Amino acid sequence: MRVVVVWREGMDYSRQIEEWLHDFEHRTGKQIESVDPDTPAGTGFCEAYGIVRYPTFIAIDDSSQMVQQWTGEENVPRFDDVAFYTLED
Repeated sequence: MRVVVVWREGMDYSRQIEEWLHDFEHRTGKQIESVDPDTPAGTGFCEAYGIVRYPTFIAIDDSSQMVQQWTGEENVPRFDDVAFYTLED
């Protein structure tokens, strides 16, 4: 399973996401994948998962199915909630 955050740099929420990513890695030793929705790969990713608002964190299982989503700067997930989806089987 993996967790991905889709966000844009230079937005009002950008510093919050940068700090969240840094603190999450520092506390858990795990990195969260970042996707820029303005790149060709990011556009395809957003279309595949129906993401239209940023930032969005999604947990994706091994069969590429979304199992959890947190959307909007007011709904940034807690570290424990995300860490659950990064546990190795």
